Amino acid sequence: MTGLILCLVVLVVAGGFGALRKARDGRLRVRGGDGAVRLTGAELGAPLGARATLVQFSTSFCQPCRATRRTLAEVAGMVEGVAHVEVDAESQLELVRRLEVLRTPTVLVLDASGRVVRRAAGQPRRADVIAALGEAV
Repeated sequence: MTGLILCLVVLVVAGGFGALRKARDGRLRVRGGDGAVRLTGAELGAPLGARATLVQFSTSFCQPCRATRRTLAEVAGMVEGVAHVEVDAESQLELVRRLEVLRTPTVLVLDASGRVVRRAAGQPRRADVIAALGEAV
């Protein structure tokens, strides 16, 4: 009987963790301290956008990174002065560590000066990216 109860508790905890992870995945939010972080075009390997920049940290084996790349490129194409920069997380380990990128894709929304305005871990929705750009622009 104890084994059955233990099994049920483990299933409930795992299910709760999965539901929480799904609810938070891809949400563009402000993390404490991110607003003080500024990135330059030299650090990213590409020029910043005149109004805002969408930065995507990806890896070669990341499946959601492909869909995120398409979404960010579409949004950047819709709004004038917005650039989309993709950073290979494997080749930029120092930057990944400094920004505490723990998974790919990770998306940063930068304002015109390179300040991090929003951040998402996971694949963001198109509407969320557009809303985050509204704050950056």
